[in-house]
Amino acid sequence: MPTDELPETFHVTTDEQLRAVSNLTRHRIMAVLRFEPATITQIAERVGLAKGSSSYHVRLLERAGLVKVVRTRKVRGVTERYYAMAARAIVLPDRGEGGPDALMRHAVADLEAAPADGERHVRMAHLRLTDEQFSELGARLQALADEYLELSDPSLPDTSLVFALFHPAPREQAERGAK
Repeated sequence: MPTDELPETFHVTTDEQLRAVSNLTRHRIMAVLRFEPATITQIAERVGLAKGSSSYHVRLLERAGLVKVVRTRKVRGVTERYYAMAARAIVLPDRGEGGPDALMRHAVADLEAAPADGERHVRMAHLRLTDEQFSELGARLQALADEYLELSDPSLPDTSLVFALFHPAPREQAERGAK
């Protein structure tokens, strides 16, 4: 199934699905499958895993409904399966009070693993915005990300864009959490 035929979103609703997407290795596998289907061997090479480990993680993602087999072919008597994402976007549930934010943990891990000599643009800004400005900025960031997602070419190297726009915890609450 070409990526343009995928459903727009897949909502993570079960504990099994949440555990599947919360793992960094599986997050990286899903990134490989974001633009084009791949075999276990191709996934293993791209993520830097042993074939057996890659197969294990893909099976967990498949069981959770996050990836699926989109085509097969016979190679020297063995059936080779091509896996793809189950949807263009995976929507996670709200993290809940004090719960981990899997996307940010994965983004930080990917940033730390990126080549130190590679070009990168990292910025953190502390802003003071009205509710209207906050909503407008969130919409503009989302629109910009969507615009560049449409321009993505699977033949080009991977690029990650991560943004988080949020109201931090009040100072007293943050200080209690740090103790």
